Amino acid sequence: MISHTVQAVSRASIFLTCTDGKYYSDEFVVQKNTLIRMLSGEMRIILPERTLVAGAGDTIFFPRLELAKVMKQSKDGQPYKSTAIYFTSEAVQLYFTRHHLKPVHDGRKPGISQLDPHPLLDSLFDSILPYFKLKNELPENIAAGKVDEAIAILKEINVDLFNVLGNFEEPGKINLSEFMEKNFMFNIPLDQFSYLTGRSLTTFKRDFKKAYYVSPQKWLTQKRLELAHHQLIAQKRKAADVYLEVGFENLSHFSFAFKKQFGYPPSVISSHENAQAL
Repeated sequence: MISHTVQAVSRASIFLTCTDGKYYSDEFVVQKNTLIRMLSGEMRIILPERTLVAGAGDTIFFPRLELAKVMKQSKDGQPYKSTAIYFTSEAVQLYFTRHHLKPVHDGRKPGISQLDPHPLLDSLFDSILPYFKLKNELPENIAAGKVDEAIAILKEINVDLFNVLGNFEEPGKINLSEFMEKNFMFNIPLDQFSYLTGRSLTTFKRDFKKAYYVSPQKWLTQKRLELAHHQLIAQKRKAADVYLEVGFENLSHFSFAFKKQFGYPPSVISSHENAQAL
């Protein structure tokens, strides 16, 4: 059971987020390009081929329209706490226009990235934290100035991420099979899968059936269980540690589906591993 309280304090496009609980998990489609600075606690970002682990002082960039599975937890007795800057399309377009810049689209997609430490990032986020002590709203021109500063810093230290900011296009139609094989562990609604592959929900279901001969939900469940089975046996992980990562919402549902698929519950694997160790 995951219980948490999230406190989010907003200053225009600048947010401070805290979790009162020891653990919190969520997965979503990133709606705005976002730069996050970790203040305390730990954030684990589950990606198709790796897991990013961020702690106090780390800075993460979340590109718009990326899938994210995020696990936030306390660490060293400190709760999860972070501050974030959201880059709206309007703010970025205004910056490009004001500085007579044109976005460069070279086809590269950096994805969710952990930035190298840099004094400019330290200065930016150190200057933002006092804003959350204000009793009144932060003046809009000051907030906009900080967003501009963040854009300028990305241009200076990471041109690939700066170019990502300038991409305002909606998803185009892409190879459905390649996308699903890479992202099946994300537990998001089918209409979001269809959107990210550049299709209507009806077209997505039709194309999916042509590719896999089964419904999307049945295929997703099977793929997630196969991944869990591999992690339990090959990596000797526990069911409680993998069910969220492979796309299930709770442990009991995972155990029920696992037993239905393989004929035995995941606990049998753990018991067998323990018996071998004795």
